Formats: sequence, structure tokens, C-alpha cells
Amino acid sequence: MPYRHANYFVGFVLLTIIIGFWGSYFTPIARVPLAFHVHAFTAMAWVILLMFQHWSIHGRRNALHKKVGLLSLGLFPFLIVGFVMIINVAAARFVSSDSATTQFLTPSFGLSMVFAIVAYLALFYLALRNRRNVRLHAGYMLATPLVLFESPFSRIMLDHLPFLVFTGTGFPQRILDAIVISMAMAAVFALVMYARDRKTGTPFLLAAGLILLQAVTMYVGTSIEWVRSGFAAYAAIPDWVTLVVGFALGAAAAWLGWKAPSSRKPGPAVEAPAIA
Repeated sequence: MPYRHANYFVGFVLLTIIIGFWGSYFTPIARVPLAFHVHAFTAMAWVILLMFQHWSIHGRRNALHKKVGLLSLGLFPFLIVGFVMIINVAAARFVSSDSATTQFLTPSFGLSMVFAIVAYLALFYLALRNRRNVRLHAGYMLATPLVLFESPFSRIMLDHLPFLVFTGTGFPQRILDAIVISMAMAAVFALVMYARDRKTGTPFLLAAGLILLQAVTMYVGTSIEWVRSGFAAYAAIPDWVTLVVGFALGAAAAWLGWKAPSSRKPGPAVEAPAIA
């Protein structure tokens, strides 16, 4: 089976999420809005599901792997809904707050979340479409935690590893810099994985491209007027509409990926480079 050490990487992402959001989510957990609970639960459930699936397939528990894999089809639309709920909270704050920090950062945050959704939709669809190709399927699934990495790790950098934010800028630009640097780290990791196995490393190349695009648009988005006006217009859309659209996009990616003709017939498993 490929990526035999992948659980070290996925476990590191899970630990990063817990540490990164300990102060802002886990400590005041009883007081945070519902949107953060949905996002936290679905995102962590996704990461834990990946770890379980890695354990099951490497333990030759193929039947269990297939059964639990079906759960991802049900979880994925709610994962997208969690992202949309965070966008909605950010948009509401943008139009209701006069805070200079909120006005500066939230349009870029919203744009970043949109690209995160696009990345998840693409990676999961392709993982399902290529589920009979062991290397590609595993690669696309294992690339998805990279999309989650930037937010918690940027908080860790700001709180505990400030030297990594080497730009020397002040608040609030420093927050944006930390996020973009964290995205760059995730993209570099993905590119290294691709370089180690170019023949079947396409999932990581795609993830790197999407993350870099996300980083660039997030960095420049806060200074583009149409991004700001578009985010304000988005805030006027009823939440239920955006949530239905988010759920439908997630369900469509899962359904179309599952029903898409496989790009390759089943074959014997071939060893791929370790991921960690």
C-alpha cells in the first residue's frame, strides 16, 4: 500500500488544529457561535476519518475500509457547509463592524475560504473518480488536510513561533503574512511530495497549485475594491441559501465522483514513497 507513513503527517495536522485553536475555540468552547462548532467538528472528523482509513487499508481490512469510506460521502457535504458557515459569520462581521482590523482582514478571509472549498471539491471528486487507482486515490485524499493546515499553523506561528513571520510588518498585516507563509509551507510540502513521485504525484501538484492560488488571492484581495464590495453583497444573501448551495456542491462532488467512470481498472498495489 502507498504512503505507509501518512498517519504521521495526518496526525500532525490534527495536533496542529488542536494547538492552533486551543485558545480561540477549545478554551471558550461554550461561548463560540454554532458555525465554529460545525466547522470544527466536520473538519476534525474528516482528519480522523483519513487516519482511520489509512489504518484500515494498511491493516488489510479492505471490507472495513470500503464501509467507512462510504461515510465520507455523507460527511463531505457537511464539511463544505462548515466552511460556508464560517464565510457567513465573516461576512456578517464585515458589514456590521467598524473595526479597522475587521474591515481589512475579513474580505481576504472570505476569499480564502472560497478557494478552500474549491480545493476540497476538486480533490475529493478526483479521489472518488480514481478510487480504483490506489496511488492516485490515496494521494488525493491525503492532499485534503493540507487545505486545513494554514489557519491553525498561522496561529501557532503568531503565538509561539513569531520568528517564522519574517516579514517584519505590524498588526493587522502581520496576521495576513502569517497565513500566507503557512500556506506557502503547505504548498512546498506538496511540491516535495510531487517531486518524489512525479508519475502519480499529480494530487499533490494540484493541491500545491490551489494553495498557492489561494495564498496570492488572499494576500492581494484585501486591497481590491470589487472583492470588498462583493463580500458585502454576499452578506446580503440569506444564510439558508448559501448553506443549501454549499451542501449541494458537496453532495454533487461526492455523487459525480462516485458515479464517474474509473480512469483505471483495479490492479495490484504498488509501493509509493512514504509521506512523512
